[in-house]
Amino acid sequence: MLLSRAFQPVSMLLLLVPYTLAVTAGLLGTSAGNRNFGIVFVWIVWWAVLMVLLVPGLGRAWCTVCPIPAPGEWMQRRGIIGGVVKLRGMGLRWPRRFRNMWVQNAGFLIMALFSTVILTRPSVSAAVIVGLTGVAVGMSLLFEKRTFCKYVCPVGGFIGLYSMVAPIELRVRDAQVCVEHRSKDCITGNENGYGCPWMVYPGKLGRNLDCGLCTECLKTCTMDNVVINLRRPGADLAQPVPGKRIDEAFKALIMLACSIIYPAVLFGPWATIKEWAAIDSFGGWLIYAVGFLTATVVVVPGLYWLAVARGHRRSSSNLTVRRAFNEYSHALIPLGLAAWIAFSVGFALTNGSYALAAISDPLGWGWNLFGTRDVAWTPYLSGAMPFIQAAILVSGLFFSLRTSLKVGLRRDPSGATTVQTTTPIAAFLLAATLILLWMYLG
Repeated sequence: MLLSRAFQPVSMLLLLVPYTLAVTAGLLGTSAGNRNFGIVFVWIVWWAVLMVLLVPGLGRAWCTVCPIPAPGEWMQRRGIIGGVVKLRGMGLRWPRRFRNMWVQNAGFLIMALFSTVILTRPSVSAAVIVGLTGVAVGMSLLFEKRTFCKYVCPVGGFIGLYSMVAPIELRVRDAQVCVEHRSKDCITGNENGYGCPWMVYPGKLGRNLDCGLCTECLKTCTMDNVVINLRRPGADLAQPVPGKRIDEAFKALIMLACSIIYPAVLFGPWATIKEWAAIDSFGGWLIYAVGFLTATVVVVPGLYWLAVARGHRRSSSNLTVRRAFNEYSHALIPLGLAAWIAFSVGFALTNGSYALAAISDPLGWGWNLFGTRDVAWTPYLSGAMPFIQAAILVSGLFFSLRTSLKVGLRRDPSGATTVQTTTPIAAFLLAATLILLWMYLG
């Protein structure tokens, strides 16, 4: 199936149907979010499937079939399913200084800052989806291949980060085969597929973060050297962070901070904060915005830096604090993903019954296509939910602590200072978990 030229474009075409319906419902349908297909199926159904199933189980699988970059990519290729051709567009290279996650971090923060509005107002939600698609198309015409997906997409950024936990990977069987093979069809393309749209050389691929799982290299490799493996979950997390990149560390910290702020705003007892987040008044929203950005960009990263620095003083390693900060940021990923799974499970099971009404009356115009329009809102597993969320969070904490120990042992194989080095980090992770448990358990 993956070797078929039709696999990816047909999957994208099929997903363009609910994509179009979500946008149409957002622009033309009812303004009641819980009755609008665009809100219910994007921010409840799709989000839950993405965070609970796809990312932890299949890594970048959503990037494989995402319809947002599809129109721009097809314009580049001058077709949907076809042979290798010269790509259309200017083919500019993305500026070197932005070949990192900083633009994605900024984009996610902007979306997160307005998330309450996006989640409740169908027209705003539709505008965001259309806007992302427009940016993707424009960048496809200006820049080479999937520059938008790799460097700009705010969703692709955190999917890539958390895909390092997934139990699957795309790799090469033997790196030496790639070294000796001169034609490099995986980069240039051939009659079986296109060169890697993500501008990755599979022969040196070491982490899920860097691969969009588009499967083109599976099709184009003439040596049958590219494979998809099952592996131990989180195998990428103990690997060194390439170079001096601090953008990945901030992505992990931003995601963890937002996983704490979201349930506080949406489920917490602080009605005033929710009103501020929903922009009921500009002054209130300004207070919320300053607090949100301070927490996500200054407070949480600052506390983690202090934890790493305190442990680093007890370490025998000659690395800088900045490098230690980057390396130990991988310890944040399991807990961050678990926090988002816990949030998404609760949000979906509390509001999932809205999907039954919305699928029968997607625009809120009084239709009853499948006879489920009048199904009443019913929260599922409400009594057990806090304990399910607690189990998820504790599991995430365990894997984060385990990751920090692995990073510590890699930096000091003797293990002489590993416990002392990682204890402040463990305290930070435990504190974040206790805050989340307090919000979910009360």
